[in-house]
Amino acid sequence: MAGRFSAYLHHVTVALLVLQLALSSMMVIASDADPEQDFCVGDLASTTLVNGFVCKSAAAVTANDFVFHGLATPGNTQNAAGSFVTPAFAAQFPGLNTLGISMARLDFAHGGLVPPHTHPRATEILFVVEGSLLVGFVSTNNQLFATTVNTGDVFVFPRGLLHFELNVGDGQAIAIAALNSQNPGVQAQAAALFGSGISDVVLEKAFGLSEKAVDHIKSKFAP
Repeated sequence: MAGRFSAYLHHVTVALLVLQLALSSMMVIASDADPEQDFCVGDLASTTLVNGFVCKSAAAVTANDFVFHGLATPGNTQNAAGSFVTPAFAAQFPGLNTLGISMARLDFAHGGLVPPHTHPRATEILFVVEGSLLVGFVSTNNQLFATTVNTGDVFVFPRGLLHFELNVGDGQAIAIAALNSQNPGVQAQAAALFGSGISDVVLEKAFGLSEKAVDHIKSKFAP
């Protein structure tokens, strides 16, 4: 009896170890892979497709590969949304390649909005440099978490959740975002739904809209 119990206990222990390993693997997959060298400056001219960019020759790397000047320049907010996002992702800043981090600058005119969107591969933390922003995200059970943040405040948007930023101050606003992916991805929800070619019937049924209303909205998101 003791031997049979020992065998049973052994099988349970092995099963728990396998489960723990599987969960650990899932957590690893859920973020950018760890780098296996000091750096891998992205070769943006390469046509080779990998999960990231091919490494530039180490002999060709200079200190300038680790500098990005783009966030110093205000974005042009003269557009329908009244906002502009300047990304510092690996595609714009090749020195970030394989490092699992990125940044962005957000500029807002008075009343400007960064429309609801998601970053499928990153959590975002937002630092308000100037102004006041109404910010929020929606959880997977459709609960809204929204508040107003002011100069010096920090707000975090969990990975993959729908979120937005609206300037509710008296003047312009500026914010800096940091993300835990070199290529967080951006999917604007309205454009994805009404500008991607999804069938009118699908949209009519999903939103309870008439064909005329769907066509009207689609006209605002034409490719």
